[in-house]
Amino acid sequence: MKFLRRFFIRLSNFTTGRRTEQRLQEEMAEHLALQTEENLRAGMSSVEARRQAALKLGSAPAIREDHHAEQGLPLIENFLFDLKYAVRMLRRAPGFSLIAIAIMALGIGATTAIFSVVDATLLHPLSYPRSDQLVRIEDDLPGAGALDAGLSVPELKDFQRSGIFQYVSGDWSISGNLTGSSQPLRIPFKMVAPNYFALLGVNPQLGRTFDPHDETPGFNLEVVISDGLWRRAFGGDPHILGKCLRLDGDAYHVVGVLPAGFRDEGRTTEERNNDVWAAAGFAAVPFPPPVRNSRFTPGAVARIAPGMTVATAQSRVDALVASLQKQYPADYPIQSAWSVRLVPLKESVVGNVRQSLLLLQGAVGLVLLIGYVNVANLLLARASARGREIAVRQALGAARSRLVRQLLTESLLLSLLGGLAGIAILFATKGLLLRMVPDSLPRVSDISINWSVLLFALFLSVLAGILFGLAPALQASRLNLTAKLKVEGRGATGSGEQARTRRVLVVTEFALSLVLMIAAGLLLRSFWDVFNVGLGFNPQNVMAVRTRLPVPNDPKTNIYGTAAQEAVFLREMLRRSRTLPGVEEAAVGSIASVPLNHSRNLNELILEGRDLRGNGPPLVEASTVSPGYFHLLGIPLLHGRLFTDQDNENAPEVAIVNEALARAWWPNDNPVGKRVKLNGLSAATSWATVVGVIADARTESLEEAHVPQIYECLFQGTNDELVLFVRGRLDPARIADEARVAVQSINPELPVFGAMTLPGVVSGSLSQRRFSMEGVLLFALTALFLAALGIYGTISYLVNERTHEIGIRLALGATRTNILGMILRQGLELAIAGSAAGLVGALIVSHLMAGLLYGVSPTDPLTFIGVTLVLTAAALAASYIPAMRAMRVDPLMALRNE
Repeated sequence: MKFLRRFFIRLSNFTTGRRTEQRLQEEMAEHLALQTEENLRAGMSSVEARRQAALKLGSAPAIREDHHAEQGLPLIENFLFDLKYAVRMLRRAPGFSLIAIAIMALGIGATTAIFSVVDATLLHPLSYPRSDQLVRIEDDLPGAGALDAGLSVPELKDFQRSGIFQYVSGDWSISGNLTGSSQPLRIPFKMVAPNYFALLGVNPQLGRTFDPHDETPGFNLEVVISDGLWRRAFGGDPHILGKCLRLDGDAYHVVGVLPAGFRDEGRTTEERNNDVWAAAGFAAVPFPPPVRNSRFTPGAVARIAPGMTVATAQSRVDALVASLQKQYPADYPIQSAWSVRLVPLKESVVGNVRQSLLLLQGAVGLVLLIGYVNVANLLLARASARGREIAVRQALGAARSRLVRQLLTESLLLSLLGGLAGIAILFATKGLLLRMVPDSLPRVSDISINWSVLLFALFLSVLAGILFGLAPALQASRLNLTAKLKVEGRGATGSGEQARTRRVLVVTEFALSLVLMIAAGLLLRSFWDVFNVGLGFNPQNVMAVRTRLPVPNDPKTNIYGTAAQEAVFLREMLRRSRTLPGVEEAAVGSIASVPLNHSRNLNELILEGRDLRGNGPPLVEASTVSPGYFHLLGIPLLHGRLFTDQDNENAPEVAIVNEALARAWWPNDNPVGKRVKLNGLSAATSWATVVGVIADARTESLEEAHVPQIYECLFQGTNDELVLFVRGRLDPARIADEARVAVQSINPELPVFGAMTLPGVVSGSLSQRRFSMEGVLLFALTALFLAALGIYGTISYLVNERTHEIGIRLALGATRTNILGMILRQGLELAIAGSAAGLVGALIVSHLMAGLLYGVSPTDPLTFIGVTLVLTAAALAASYIPAMRAMRVDPLMALRNE
């Protein structure tokens, strides 16, 4: 209590500073008058009486300082004084201040911008209650070469009954045709267990979600819709609850509308933009029979039981897996090495972007570091120029700690102003920066300049201001007073220690720039190699437009339920598409047939007369395509034949394999004529005869050239997700509408959507790689500029310091060329020292980013040597300007000025 009372007294004195100062002056004057009067009564003269009274009272400034120390808040008062002085000093040097603030604004603004992306994507928790308890359950079959191979319904029930999880829900993202409005819409649609929203801990803004205890084996014909769909399709109708939503011809009733901010945390952009959720038990029509080895459910999410960690849950799942393997040996053969992984939901959402984002954050951090090294160099130069001022203040009694605090306040003020300017720039360019972020980046809608981002910028400004202002402040306070006070005016020079510190800072800056530029060079070469890789197909002049056939819950009502029924529609769609303006060729395929679309369709491969379960991966990428597909894309035939119109629903089933699949399972034989079968979502398909082998094409990934693939004829099966491919002299702005007219003239209830050019698809597949490369390259060029600026500043400083020496050298017969060589040699020495340190750092960083490279070694000598030469050339160019100034030194003027 005594401490608090004393603190509040001090605070009161601080807030009423002028009145307190006035009272102190009055008390001192009264005391002086009383003592003077007493001295007069003692017989002293008036002058002597006043002098003795003043001597007895003591120094008035010392009394005021003691009073402030005892009755005020000296730390705050001194800081405010230092702050006012710092403002005056910065206003006296506007050029220095603007340059320093601009460099800091660039560094802090860029770092904060990237941090806002990292914060939203990697650091910020998912927007669900206790989101750390949410996991994705993934079945792996490493013996079959498959990760995340999907789960069966019996496995889902095993997990729910295990006691390991509070809730388990299947998680199957598809799409549905929404009809009943002026135009049919294809909407993202997710099938989940009735406990899905209880699992996530999400409550609707209208109505309710599903009953977690619902045991309906198929669909329960209730749906929950997103706020976006509610507003787009229904105008935000407050009476939406209970209304009928017709999806794929089935009537569903809306029971709830989710909050506006809710987003399903899926692994793809489409999953994250889901609009409708339907509850199902996955065990009755329209689903296949719930067989243990039929993993038709793509995945599952779960909430771990209260009080259990992910690690504990994983150990218990491992025990459950071992028990099930013993209980069902036929369904879990030893060769498949079945295992189950629990992946935190956040990690599943983030996917493989973590390394790219951390690389970007590291790159911009290096830019910030380089910028502040430059500012530290500027502060050192400024401290050297203010050496005489600081020496005078020390000679007048200023303590070293007081001077350090003053200089630190100046650097801190500069840094805070730079931080504020950086944040202002960030707010002004927010829209532009968000447009640079690819849509495929997870949680991109969560990116914002929130309080955590602003606090990060403030913390960064304060920390950088203190760290990079400390060395100049300490060195400036360690002056040789005698030497400084003897020197007059422009002849003043910095200390040898300051010169060494500046060299060390420049070498550090050069090394960091080299690390960043080599990283950018490796990414640029990698991107270039991927961009120019042979595709194996020709995307030029090709457009794709999507449509979707309805799949009602009752197969008996499906007008496209058989291959014969669907083939009639497909042939008519192809016929009408070939008549569109500019179209030269047309073909149709499943969604998996779109090159680089990343819609995977893994199927278990069965070869007649062979058992592959213990010998190589039995999972292959499968697509269904119409005749003309391979010719349209320019994929060459190597053996056999392509699909023809005679390969219809009445003909024996046929298949075409690519070279990679043929090489994997028929390495010494011709696969044409072999029979294969695919295990898809339900029972295995019929045996199909391989009639052709095509060349490998990079249709799955630009980085992988030899992915085993198999193609089935579209006319011999059924597919709901269809893609129409057209090649010719096309008008991209009109083809979508023309295709819509053609398709809806056959069936007006089919949506036509997703028009895309294949070159655009190829470019889009590089979006995340391009984002990383462009970001690092931009920061590398910034680092190059700052490093050259640092070299220029240091060499200019050295030229100014050695003006007298240069004058003497010229007077003694040195040529201008000698002077040029001497100055350039100093710049080259700094560059060589920085290169030596930077190459070591670059070797470490390049190995850490090896996972982001394609077609280039982490120690690629061409990149290392080329970047080092470019940066060295930049250092020499930066040294040349002050070197030219040194060559023009007039010896007489230099000697006279000294």
